Amino acid sequence: MSAEVERLVEQIVRTRDELTEALGDPDLASDRARFAEVNRRWSGLDEAFRLADAWRDAAGREAEARELLADGDDPDVRALLDEARAELEELAPRVREAMLERDPDDDRDTLVEIRPGAGGEEAALFARDLLDIYTRYAEQRGLRVELISATDTDSGGLREATIAVKGSGAFAVFKHEAGVHRVQRVPATESQGRIHTSTATVAVLPEVEDVEVTIDMNDVKRDVYRSSGPGGQSVNTTDSAVRLTHLPTGIVVSMQDEKSQLQNFERAMRVLRARLYERARAEREAELSAARRSQLGTGERSEKVRTYNYPQNRVTDHRVGVTVPLREQVLVGNLGQITDTLAAEERRLLLAEQAEGALG
Repeated sequence: MSAEVERLVEQIVRTRDELTEALGDPDLASDRARFAEVNRRWSGLDEAFRLADAWRDAAGREAEARELLADGDDPDVRALLDEARAELEELAPRVREAMLERDPDDDRDTLVEIRPGAGGEEAALFARDLLDIYTRYAEQRGLRVELISATDTDSGGLREATIAVKGSGAFAVFKHEAGVHRVQRVPATESQGRIHTSTATVAVLPEVEDVEVTIDMNDVKRDVYRSSGPGGQSVNTTDSAVRLTHLPTGIVVSMQDEKSQLQNFERAMRVLRARLYERARAEREAELSAARRSQLGTGERSEKVRTYNYPQNRVTDHRVGVTVPLREQVLVGNLGQITDTLAAEERRLLLAEQAEGALG
């Protein structure tokens, strides 16, 4: 029997006992956040609990058969021993997989923020392309897209854009998009046919409810101003745009897409909550495991998670070494091959980390 899996089974049983005790706490129902967390963990580990029971049953039969064989060889008992050992061997990888608790944010809706990086107007145009790609990809996955904000440039690019993607598993679908994306292509304005390199940055944030992130409004500076369009010209005559500055962290959120100041304020608060939650999440993950999640980066050309090469009609994700057709797949919103590979790599790293912890 694998000592590693045996320790995992013991951990599963301890976790079940702890959660059972928590569910029996009469004060649990009055604490919404804790109640949701306990139920989420129980639901996420339901398969692990079932497999742990199956493992313990097979391990008990294996031990009993060994004891009987110590008194003398018996073909029937030998067959029972072989059967129990085969069952344990089959259960071992399933126990390891089941103990990989899903990212608690995977089922959440998500906010996706896109901004041009290095490359001037060509970077802004690439940011627009990414917005189109993500909108198509979300729709292919049966998710709904809500445009939260978008600021256009004169040539049709984007200064920034934020979309909310809603539906089961939205954050899990998009979380690996975070980082610096690089494009290599000949701009429409390039008369010599030279290939230019530009970048755009993507941030992916789990969307949270107001009860999950407490914001003291005394810590938020609120400014209002007139909305502006491409080139900075005023697009309305009232101070409907809103800028929120969270003083303790320095996070700034601006919103101007709605004509109502209240609507812009509410949208800005959604983004602020998500950024504060992501900040806490990143700090948590940094403590637990150094670099499983790719960071946003600065937007410089040398930092990249993915390259979109137009002359060669290919897209390469540098984290997993996967290359797919640009026009036939990516531009029509088919990112599945890349994102599925990234999700599999995440699980592989988690399994390796789990095994290392068990051996430690």
